[in-house]
Amino acid sequence: MKKLFFLAFILCNYSIINAQETGYFYGGLESNSQWLQTDEGINFLAPDDQFRANNYVLLNYRLDKFTAGVQFESYLPSALIGYDPNFDNQNGIATYYVNYRDKNLDITGGYFYEQFGSGLILRSWEDRQLGLNNALKGLNIKVNLTENIQVKAVFGKQRYGFEESEGTIQGIDTDINLSRALNIEKVDIQMGLSYVGRNQDNNGVEAIPTNVGAYGGRLDFIIGDFYAGAEAILKDPDVIANEGQIASNKLYDGTALQVNAGYTKKGLGLNATFRRLENFSFFSDRLAEGNIFNQQVVNYVPGLTKQQDYLLTNIYVYNPQPRLIIETFDQRAGEVGGQIDFFYTFKKGSALGGKYGTKLAANFSYWGGLDADYDIENRWYKAKFIGTGHQLYRDFNIEVKKKFTKKWSSVFTYQNVTIDKGVVEGGPLGNKTFNAHIAVAEATRRFNDGKAVRFVAQHLWSEDDRKNWVASVLEYNFSTSLGVYVADNWNYEGLNEIHYYSVGGSYTKGNTRLGINYGRQRGGLICIGGVCRFVPENTGLSANLTVSF
Repeated sequence: MKKLFFLAFILCNYSIINAQETGYFYGGLESNSQWLQTDEGINFLAPDDQFRANNYVLLNYRLDKFTAGVQFESYLPSALIGYDPNFDNQNGIATYYVNYRDKNLDITGGYFYEQFGSGLILRSWEDRQLGLNNALKGLNIKVNLTENIQVKAVFGKQRYGFEESEGTIQGIDTDINLSRALNIEKVDIQMGLSYVGRNQDNNGVEAIPTNVGAYGGRLDFIIGDFYAGAEAILKDPDVIANEGQIASNKLYDGTALQVNAGYTKKGLGLNATFRRLENFSFFSDRLAEGNIFNQQVVNYVPGLTKQQDYLLTNIYVYNPQPRLIIETFDQRAGEVGGQIDFFYTFKKGSALGGKYGTKLAANFSYWGGLDADYDIENRWYKAKFIGTGHQLYRDFNIEVKKKFTKKWSSVFTYQNVTIDKGVVEGGPLGNKTFNAHIAVAEATRRFNDGKAVRFVAQHLWSEDDRKNWVASVLEYNFSTSLGVYVADNWNYEGLNEIHYYSVGGSYTKGNTRLGINYGRQRGGLICIGGVCRFVPENTGLSANLTVSF
């Protein structure tokens, strides 16, 4: 309640000081709910709290150079299945902020989101589908020292549910436009330097550091159609934790290196990314390492693979493995790998382009565990820079988008993927590897007045895991506002030959959208932007309502 009174006081003072000006409100509402049902077909027993809902109400007020906002959240009687139980039966004001911004100064007090560089050293953001909101509560200052130099400084505690983390985060980041500063015209060069530190009480254990910092630098440049960049980070020695317990008082430092390069011009694109992470988990609470709910994460380490959209291509997805574990049941030191993207458009009128042109996209990605030697008894390890570590993930896919007429278009996709069982199930690595081939054909027929029908056929071939799958989606849009669909992915060679069916639709009017669906949710990883969360198998009715204003 004190938070609400504080915001009301600020807003009232803005109105008095700027009595001759008129501000405006904007924001939105989002409600995600589900009614879980017992389903013997997938051995799912509905919990006592069958109805679950995540609700968010965001209200902002802007007046001249000032903005203030508050977000109310409720998870009653429990959060959606697969979300951190820390949210269960909770509701109240989750975040609030006051911001002042002019040409050279941007100051935020309260909760804020920020990113340094690519986010590899610091990124605070919100993704409601992932159950992730690691906003910082404190002070965020951005200053344009000159037109070529920008400095950011952050200080605060990270959000954890409706509370704050144990550790305090502080950081500073500088962006420098070297091309303008040095009057270089033919090359666009950007440089950045970052520091992020965590301060946390060691409870009197002198062997555990109270301050752990990460230091990074990055350099990006563009020359004509060619671009490249590199970012390197070193993290101070720290203890490692597993399942909320410190493994030992021994300290280990961490490193991260990411390099990307590409070439692009009209109709052609090529991009390659390399990344190496060694013991590069970074949390605002040292004991949070190993949690499966993406809570108290300081930095952004996405899976650098092609982000898939179909039912079957989403079965075997890559979840990054930056952790250090030295145990009898599992040893790992991090990951190394990369991906290559290729894009090409066959011109209209050519043999392969046809009347409307044809778009081709191909991607190859490979990720392996760091090649390392381990001494489990003495908690010691040594990793090679690359070496020949255990393969965690390999993916090759190709996509062809073709428009045949003004009303008919299609997409054809092929994927071959190999993945370690531990990546899929979150267990120890190296026990078993799965391989699968996946083919997808999608066709869309458009009619007048926004009407359209879309059909997707998919098949997955595998001799491993749950064997073969077949899936299909039929979607019909009555207009640009109303659409319905029916979908099924059938594990027809699995142990119980399970159908994961779903039926639903959505209606949009102005700034309001309502979506409803009923069916079975296949258990496993759900990934958005390369960040994943685990979802258990379940059956029920789900609804999503969003309103923006």
